[in-house]
Amino acid sequence: MSTQFLDTASIQPTARSLDELERALLVAQTDELAGLRFSILLTGKWEASDLLPAERRAELRDELANLRSLYLDQIDEIAMTFGVQAAIDVKEETERTVVIPDDMRPSEMPLDREELYF
Repeated sequence: MSTQFLDTASIQPTARSLDELERALLVAQTDELAGLRFSILLTGKWEASDLLPAERRAELRDELANLRSLYLDQIDEIAMTFGVQAAIDVKEETERTVVIPDDMRPSEMPLDREELYF
């Protein structure tokens, strides 16, 4: 009767694959944060537009508050998963790089609330 010994290194993922998985997860969460930031900027621009009726602007203000809450929650999630410094770095990079193109005018905005979600 033979006894087989399992090599624990063959069972456990390598440190390199764990690092790659962690980086991929951070990139995914960073992309989500960037999408929320873009939505905040765009919704804020639309909400400030005088081209919309007051009722529609009030709806956009509510949506803006919701988006800001989601944005802060995402930063908290990044901090809990990857550490506070990583969250600070991602937040700063996102706020430095995510912008609305200058040629995007409020007159091009969707009129239906459902069209706000990409």
